[in-house]
Amino acid sequence: MISIKSEREIELMRYAGHINYLAHEELKKHIKPGTTTEQLDKIAYDFIIKHECVPSCLGYEGFPKSICVSINDEVVHGIPGKRKIKNGDIVSIDFCVRYKGYESDSARTYIIGNVNPEVEALVENTKKALQIGLSKVKSGVKIGDISHAIEEFAHKKGLSVVEDLVGHGIGTNMHEEPDVPNFGKEGTGIVLKPGMTLSIEPMLTLGRKEVCLTDQDDWVIVTEDESLAAHFEHTVLVTEEGYEILTGE
Repeated sequence: MISIKSEREIELMRYAGHINYLAHEELKKHIKPGTTTEQLDKIAYDFIIKHECVPSCLGYEGFPKSICVSINDEVVHGIPGKRKIKNGDIVSIDFCVRYKGYESDSARTYIIGNVNPEVEALVENTKKALQIGLSKVKSGVKIGDISHAIEEFAHKKGLSVVEDLVGHGIGTNMHEEPDVPNFGKEGTGIVLKPGMTLSIEPMLTLGRKEVCLTDQDDWVIVTEDESLAAHFEHTVLVTEEGYEILTGE
């Protein structure tokens, strides 16, 4: 069932989204060569708790940390640990913040130091794909319009769209109906209505679209061909005129 949020629920999600945004801004100061992914996790945990929110990835279906830190060919669900960030890495950070029972979800990908132009374009165009998807959001349009716009842009830029992972509704649960794929046909899917809240999140690769779990655990999803991947995400509110980003300015 797709929920329409009340003004009270939207206000709670606005605060959760604001703290999510601020936590990303805090992490941005520390994402550099030599920093361990575990250090980033602690910074995020402390910041979120300090602002009377909950890092809701922690313990979610057994996930052991507060944030996901995915590097290079890791698409999503990288588990923080002793690994150090290096010059030339691309680092995706994805996490949820809950406030009084309401969720927000956001992801960013960072370029660390020097990379070649192809890698720069991957990250920049994945960010643009999110913006293009968001530009389609308003009351009366269909989910497929968002999906198609993201896919069309990605393919124009020579990038592959990961199809095994999709965006989603969000509210009292981290993942709610409807699914928001990053691929599809215009004019298909459910009709958006004011008060719906969605997490839209393109995940694009330099190689093929296929992904798989790593051998080490049941969480980290990597590209099958070991090509680099990038990921951007915002939680948004559907309005009559368009959308409101809840996880950014």
